[in-house]
Amino acid sequence: MSALPIRQPVRIIGIDPGLRRTGWGVIEADGNRLIYVACGSVEPPDDLPLSSRLLAIHEGLTAVLSNHNPMEAAVEQTFVNKDGVATLKLGQARGVAMLAPAMFGIPVAEYAPNQVKKTVVGAGHADKQQIAMMLKILLPKAEPPSADAADALAIAITHAHHRQSTALRLKVVGL
Repeated sequence: MSALPIRQPVRIIGIDPGLRRTGWGVIEADGNRLIYVACGSVEPPDDLPLSSRLLAIHEGLTAVLSNHNPMEAAVEQTFVNKDGVATLKLGQARGVAMLAPAMFGIPVAEYAPNQVKKTVVGAGHADKQQIAMMLKILLPKAEPPSADAADALAIAITHAHHRQSTALRLKVVGL
């Protein structure tokens, strides 16, 4: 008779990239159970040049990663809006948000905003209030200080629910 493998909780960081405020949320997934760990945001001063703001985001996320030691990361994909310059700048913040965990050897998954909303709320066009309401149900101990931190927790929850299929897809593709 062989022993069943011991299931280990997986610590996940969700990151909601932004130049003004990059939200982050850390949870543990133990099977179907979600456990709140921490959340917050990195907020570089608005008066800094772009390169310095990106550096501040990187340094802030690096500190969070060092303090909380996640095993997996998830980042929200950028949606393209009418302002091309703003979209490009957001893309740069997103690049930093993906680079920071990668530098720690942490795999990074990506999720579309509508997929995050559909996973957490059940509808792909949910608003921030609906997300906040579901977070209170799914993570009762969480009290996100900003909408960005709440979104980051929602991204982490999405990854917790989809991580097995994401890992399988990567394995099939050979990554």
